[in-house]
Amino acid sequence: MTEPWFDPNTFAWIPGTLLGVAGGIEGTLVGSLAPRGKLKTLVMGVHFTILGICGTLLIVGIVALATGQPYGVWYGLGFPGMLGVVILGSLTPLVRKRYAQAELRKSMAEDL
Repeated sequence: MTEPWFDPNTFAWIPGTLLGVAGGIEGTLVGSLAPRGKLKTLVMGVHFTILGICGTLLIVGIVALATGQPYGVWYGLGFPGMLGVVILGSLTPLVRKRYAQAELRKSMAEDL
């Protein structure tokens, strides 16, 4: 086994915690802004930024596993990354749909 990249007993909880906080903030933004069609660029930017960070975490976790890092290192990086990629990736069509619905309601209201 190689030298750990960081102390898993001290730092392994940080990526998952930050992902949870970021997911909560994104959920609040999507839930409050998407149905009204507001700030689409910001919301989608936050969504894809978090998705990219999760993808990076997943790749780093896989590299850590492949290089023989301890369980706390590869799991602490890879599991939050995998969760984020699966959850945010599956929610991307829903976020886009909410903005499309808001745009449709807006155009229908203008037609009246």
